[in-house]
Amino acid sequence: MEQAEAFLLDQVSLVNRSYIPTTLKAAYEAAALVVKDEPIFNVNSALDNRGRVIQWSIDLAFERLVQTGKWPFEYRWRSFEHPTGRYLEILPSHSVLTISQVADHSAQPRDVRFRANKRASGQGWLSGLPKLPEKTETSGLPHLLLLHGHKEPNFAHLAMPRSEHETGFYCKSANLMLMPHAVQDAGPPVEETDFEAVMTLKEEIDKWRKDHAG
Repeated sequence: MEQAEAFLLDQVSLVNRSYIPTTLKAAYEAAALVVKDEPIFNVNSALDNRGRVIQWSIDLAFERLVQTGKWPFEYRWRSFEHPTGRYLEILPSHSVLTISQVADHSAQPRDVRFRANKRASGQGWLSGLPKLPEKTETSGLPHLLLLHGHKEPNFAHLAMPRSEHETGFYCKSANLMLMPHAVQDAGPPVEETDFEAVMTLKEEIDKWRKDHAG
């Protein structure tokens, strides 16, 4: 297991991942019912933007997943860089997770900002990365993505994006829609070096939080 993958598993365990397929399916079904029952959503201009209804439904579903305690995380709503709306951030212990509806899960979403990911990209523990200069600025927590299908819930992947958009991901999970509904929280074995690296990163993040009152 690579160290980035070990960190991703530490932040969103197999048990927590097992809620993703059912949550997404229920959200898509709820969106379909809303569209079916409301004539305003069936005019051509609305049908062309059906993805917005799906995303609203998914935001609500994951907000409730946290509120009910099934996901042992916190969450918050943040404004886009330009004040055109807000988006949901889910907060595992040492990272920030955002949700993106995409047609192609092999590439990063166009509209996602990666300032939060600079924290991870500045860590020499991530396999295959050159160590950045020590003066590289830390600007936030590691950024995780939940990527899901554009029109149908046919795929869902957790990923850690690289700070450079065109370079893709440090790691990405298998298709979570194929996961069994209930799993044991054992997971694949984590090598001792990977475990130590993850703990080191989490300690560094805690130090950054203390220094920045975050």
